[in-house]
Amino acid sequence: MGGDLADVRLWASELSALHERFVHRFNRSEPRESALAYMRGLIAPLQRKNGWTLAEEAGHAGPDRIHRMLNRIEWDADEVLEDVRRYVIDNLGDRDAVLIVDDTGFLKKGVRSAGVQRQYSGTAGRTENCQIGVFLAYAAPGGRTLIDRRLYLPASWTDDRERCRRAGIDDTVVFATKVAMARAMVRRAIAGRIPFRWVTADAAYGFSKSWRSELEQADVFHVMATTRHDTVVTRWAIDHPVHDLFPGLPRQKWKRRSCGDGAHGQRIYDWARVEVRPSHREDRRHWVLARRSVSRPEEISYYIAYCPAGTALDELIRIAGSRWAIEECFQSAKQECGLDDYQVRRYPGWHRHITLTMAAHACLTVLRARELDAGKAETDPPSSSPSASPRCGG
Repeated sequence: MGGDLADVRLWASELSALHERFVHRFNRSEPRESALAYMRGLIAPLQRKNGWTLAEEAGHAGPDRIHRMLNRIEWDADEVLEDVRRYVIDNLGDRDAVLIVDDTGFLKKGVRSAGVQRQYSGTAGRTENCQIGVFLAYAAPGGRTLIDRRLYLPASWTDDRERCRRAGIDDTVVFATKVAMARAMVRRAIAGRIPFRWVTADAAYGFSKSWRSELEQADVFHVMATTRHDTVVTRWAIDHPVHDLFPGLPRQKWKRRSCGDGAHGQRIYDWARVEVRPSHREDRRHWVLARRSVSRPEEISYYIAYCPAGTALDELIRIAGSRWAIEECFQSAKQECGLDDYQVRRYPGWHRHITLTMAAHACLTVLRARELDAGKAETDPPSSSPSASPRCGG
């Protein structure tokens, strides 16, 4: 019992410290206090985390103050997110970190919630009436959490400006593909001097040649999943299908490796790579990476990699497998921080709820990282050598 009470006090103290970073974004005391109470409720052990339950947890007579903070009182969720992002970097920042792009679905009823329509949700694995959020995760040796987000608006919404206005979507918000949103998030990370080394994404994003080209022009290393029909430049052809690079590869070129832990243990596949664009530049390399199922060899996935010369196959496999980290972020943010437990319908309200949820998740991630560091310090012998991968303080 004493340990539980100590944990609660620790969480409350850290959450208050994080809240202090963006308290100046609110002009009035009520939304300042409501934002902190909201985050405290998000990490509380509540079965449902909606306006009523969060209000009760905060000691409010009803959900009005919570609803005002999310829907009516003016404050900029993007500015708050900047402060949350800096908190993440100050505590977890690492030059070897990976930026990961993916989206997740939020099942909804009705047609009034901003961006809702029948569309494919990877979360549900089928077409459902839902909203889709595009996210950027930061995966560092110390921990992983979400650092950017945007609600996807289908063309059926952006083509109907009156419907948009009713949902709080400004006329300046125009249609953008999910890939365009992902590109903007990575650009923001670069402009904000977020320390990282790699970018990765699944084939829904990685198939974009123009985005891969943009990352290459910025000399951003990446391992991007792509479709089997993607083409690359080789010494034999300008548009060589990636799936045609591997059938004749010698057996010894395939290496059985794990790309990290999954929901059911180690994710073990057979991996191979073929160099493409061999005459580009001496200090960089382009590879097509193939991941073949051990039990079903006909199932092969492909990745396009841009990296420093000398990058080992095992390193490319590690980056390809790191995409799983954003799935873990979605799962833990939904289970522990109420990422999908919201009742807001308007566009600003969605971004406000998601931002405060990301702040709560970042807080828990930092606390766990400190706990792991403390445990490691107790078991590791003292060393006079500096860390091979120093933390960046932003």
